[in-house]
Amino acid sequence: MITRLEHCKPDLNCHRYYRTEVSRDLFGAWTLRRSWGRIGTRGRDRIDSYSSVEDAKQAQAALCAAKQRRGYAVPVDASLCGLAARPR
Repeated sequence: MITRLEHCKPDLNCHRYYRTEVSRDLFGAWTLRRSWGRIGTRGRDRIDSYSSVEDAKQAQAALCAAKQRRGYAVPVDASLCGLAARPR
């Protein structure tokens, strides 16, 4: 299960993302991978292990709720956020 949230304030030059993903690792443990940073950059990662999928999903929900209280929301069209697509 993947969740992506964004926080954009073009007037403050603030364009950030927060992504979470619940999955299994190679050893069968459930993990919650968090990625965050400025939109268009690699950002940072953190991986936490959980004993069950329910625990991992509860942690994911709590983290996403905290980010939404801080102004993060489900992404909208990038043109509405003042960002243009970057050539790669």
